[in-house]
Amino acid sequence: MTFTPNEIALLVIALLIGLLLGLIMSGRGKYKRYWRDEQLAHAQAVKDRDARLTAAQERIAELERQSVPPRSATLGTAESTHERDDFSRIRGITPQDEIALNQAGYHRYDQIAAISSEQEAALETRLGLRSGVISREEWRKQARLLDARQDHEHARLYDQRATPV
Repeated sequence: MTFTPNEIALLVIALLIGLLLGLIMSGRGKYKRYWRDEQLAHAQAVKDRDARLTAAQERIAELERQSVPPRSATLGTAESTHERDDFSRIRGITPQDEIALNQAGYHRYDQIAAISSEQEAALETRLGLRSGVISREEWRKQARLLDARQDHEHARLYDQRATPV
């Protein structure tokens, strides 16, 4: 028995159609179930991420509430005339960082010099800085020098021009 090229082509087409129908029928919603399961897993992952974010934001807010800047309740008359120091003189503090620091309640060099490591971590998170930037840039040491009016020493150590106060 010999087949002509037309018969062979028809058999191949019939085989392909049968193969496609077999694949379609064998799934019977299997892929729809896989898709639905994937969507549910994704929704759960989003809920978990949102819960972790909310917990982290609550922890940051708690740390910020606990980090009352030093000497804020006991401002003397001499200090009340000197409300804000120029944080832009500290290497590593941008104008946007200075605004965020002021909003967080930090207005003077002595407040920056007195921050704890927990407050430092909260500030880095609030300012969107990488972890450890404040200590690497030595914000506390710079603030101590500027608070003590050691502008020339600050300029010598941090390569900035000293400005008289």
